[in-house]
Amino acid sequence: MSIVCFIRYDIEPFQRAAFKAYADNWAPIIPRCGGHLIGYFLPHEGTNCIAWGLIKTESLAAYEAYRTRLKDDDAARKNFAFAAMHRFILREERTFLEVVDDTFALAALPTQAS
Repeated sequence: MSIVCFIRYDIEPFQRAAFKAYADNWAPIIPRCGGHLIGYFLPHEGTNCIAWGLIKTESLAAYEAYRTRLKDDDAARKNFAFAAMHRFILREERTFLEVVDDTFALAALPTQAS
């Protein structure tokens, strides 16, 4: 059973670019530390202060081991410090979801013209 850590961020809307840089910085770090980075998502239309990050691991124990590796990773510590210094993350919460494997990451099928 795989799990996805669904991170909901309340962000400072006028620092969207800083959050994007923060998210971009995770791209090499998360896989290196053992997480499967599904992606980070910025607000586009509607609410302008909510962003998300999704990280998949094989279990909650694997997630905890991944978090431990993050704490020992120089680039990860630097990225956490960047967020703390610029204060663009106002709040974050984590929810752990079980992946329904038969529905995960299905590509769209070609559609037929009517």
